[in-house]
Amino acid sequence: MAGYGRSDRVGAAMQRELSQLVRDQVKDPRLGMVTIQEVRVTRDLSQAKVYFTVMDKDTVKSSTAVLNNAAGYLRRCLSDAMNLRVVPQLHFVYDTSIEEGMRLESLINKAVKADRREDD
Repeated sequence: MAGYGRSDRVGAAMQRELSQLVRDQVKDPRLGMVTIQEVRVTRDLSQAKVYFTVMDKDTVKSSTAVLNNAAGYLRRCLSDAMNLRVVPQLHFVYDTSIEEGMRLESLINKAVKADRREDD
């Protein structure tokens, strides 16, 4: 099974469950609109990095703190929802890939416009 092992399947299942749990169970006013982007689980299933984004960039620090404080509770909820012998420890990390992609797209568009001006 090349490329899509057990840790990948567990990560995908955890992403689905965590999306629902964060939406329905975490009731902290400091938590903004959170989207779980990806869950990367180590091969031994002991650790999981949960990458998330928020709608309001001003709430990144507070949302990270809220989610990391709720990690134990969310882990317990995951153990109830998923049939795993060991549920990984959760570490929430803000995902900057979307912002980085938008920045790169902007740079590419500027370069294309500059090339068009030089051709004219």
